Amino acid sequence: MLASEPADSTIAGSKAWRIAYVSSDTVGRRTVVTGLIAVPDGPAPAGGRPLVAWAHGTTGTARRCGPSQLPLPAQPLNQYLLSSGTSYSDFGLPAMETFLKRGYVIVATDYQGLGGPGDHQYAQPTTNGRDVINSLRAARVFKPAAAGERAVVYGWSQGGGATIGAAGLGDYVKAADGAAPLNILGFVAMAPKDAGIELPPGIDTEQKAVQALQALKTQMGGNVFNFTHLTQLYWGLAAAQPGLNLSDLFTPDAVANINGIMGRKCMHELSASFSYSYGSTYQTMLKATPSNALAWINAVKKLSPALKPMAPVVIYWGNNDTVVPPVMHKLYFEAACKQGAVISRNELPGNNTHFSTPAAAEPYYVQWIADRFAGKPLMNGCPNT
Repeated sequence: MLASEPADSTIAGSKAWRIAYVSSDTVGRRTVVTGLIAVPDGPAPAGGRPLVAWAHGTTGTARRCGPSQLPLPAQPLNQYLLSSGTSYSDFGLPAMETFLKRGYVIVATDYQGLGGPGDHQYAQPTTNGRDVINSLRAARVFKPAAAGERAVVYGWSQGGGATIGAAGLGDYVKAADGAAPLNILGFVAMAPKDAGIELPPGIDTEQKAVQALQALKTQMGGNVFNFTHLTQLYWGLAAAQPGLNLSDLFTPDAVANINGIMGRKCMHELSASFSYSYGSTYQTMLKATPSNALAWINAVKKLSPALKPMAPVVIYWGNNDTVVPPVMHKLYFEAACKQGAVISRNELPGNNTHFSTPAAAEPYYVQWIADRFAGKPLMNGCPNT
């Protein structure tokens, strides 16, 4: 923990703070990450309070896009696209009131680059997953939290990807030098993004890699909103992995435009800017034939997280999700089962979009998390278990 400052909480009987703490990225470079922590009033039980870490969905790439950076961030989840949304970006803590009333501490990372310095490594499961794990470590040493070792992670969309990314970092948790110990009991991933797992094997030539990049454009380029996610994905790869340049994939004019606005605007503002600048021709931002394609595809492959989670995982998804293709977490589920994971994947009842998923999943994951803290047995959702 590097710093903290009080933040007003909208939930009676609780306090909140904006925080800054130390983390590291996918290649081990130290980073400064910001976030939020909410703590219930009253004495902590013996052994400390149960601890939950929230991993937020896509908010953008600019430093102002971290949820803790918004006014009054300590409130229940506030989503831009829903009629109840009150801001240019998603922020807030799902199930906040329920968790606080049950005596849990909630810590929420902004991820590296969203609030702290550096280019945000968007959708990088190792970097984002480390930020989640290190937010738990920061909460452990934050004295007002009085947080114990037992913890659960929950996340949605990009944060769902960060959640399954964190789940695969068991060795990283064990290898911490001098960090407060953690006993992570489970991971709740809502519509988790896993861009690497869809790539077919055998992409070993530049020509095959060009075809694979074209397939990504087809899958994620159907509308300007999803194309903005693709652009952020490439931005995050270039930030995380040396040797990748946006000019490999985008036209010179597009690179200048992207570099001009990625550091200033958040997700929905980015999408609106691309729509304003390019209209229906937004796909022309990409070169007809990319260069250095094989290096890019190899980088995308690395986006797939480790498949043997350190604790049980549950996935929730909606049947009308057009933002994160459900095949992504279906393939992750199947691959993790083959590695001996304890995991289940549950389609939510009713017709749920990507953006209705957090609220629709809440009654299920609240009980699932309570059961993990209570030590109740868990049935494995993998076939033949």
